[in-house]
Amino acid sequence: MAELNTGDSGGGKDKKVRSKKQNSKVDLTAMVDLAFLLITFFMLTTTLSKPQSMNLGLPDKDDKSDSNIKVDENRTMTILLGKDNKLVRYVGILTKPLAAPKDFIYGKEGIRKELLDRKAKVLAYSTAKGKPKNGMIVIIKPSKKCTYRNLVDILDEMAIVDVPTYAIVNDFSPEETKLLEGK
Repeated sequence: MAELNTGDSGGGKDKKVRSKKQNSKVDLTAMVDLAFLLITFFMLTTTLSKPQSMNLGLPDKDDKSDSNIKVDENRTMTILLGKDNKLVRYVGILTKPLAAPKDFIYGKEGIRKELLDRKAKVLAYSTAKGKPKNGMIVIIKPSKKCTYRNLVDILDEMAIVDVPTYAIVNDFSPEETKLLEGK
């Protein structure tokens, strides 16, 4: 710190003695140290939020088997995702569908209700065949004009309805493309 001179200035006796004003300074070093200690403490003790994601079962990269698997068409439902939130579903094969292609909306009263109804029918069908473990299979086909949000919404519907098996496929037949573009 600076030195303070308190002696007189060497003047005569008849001059007035004035008191010198001291500059008051506050040393903030301890406050800064405390602030950094608190910041460090709270950074180390809080947990960062973990990203929430949905588990997707992806095929193995090494699996090169080209075997065709026969699936009962009564168990399959295909959902086509188009532009402007368009959603079309058909059951079975498109050339001879078990349920005609129909447009749906996203949400509780739309595709979710249809998925629940179809799941119940497939369960009844599989139980009658003696194979109650064979559940519904949903094939999701997003078009190139479909938004990412639509794909996430339909995957959320699969999780809500608890569909045991679903696949995301990106190959469209010409009939499916016409179905999405048509009225």
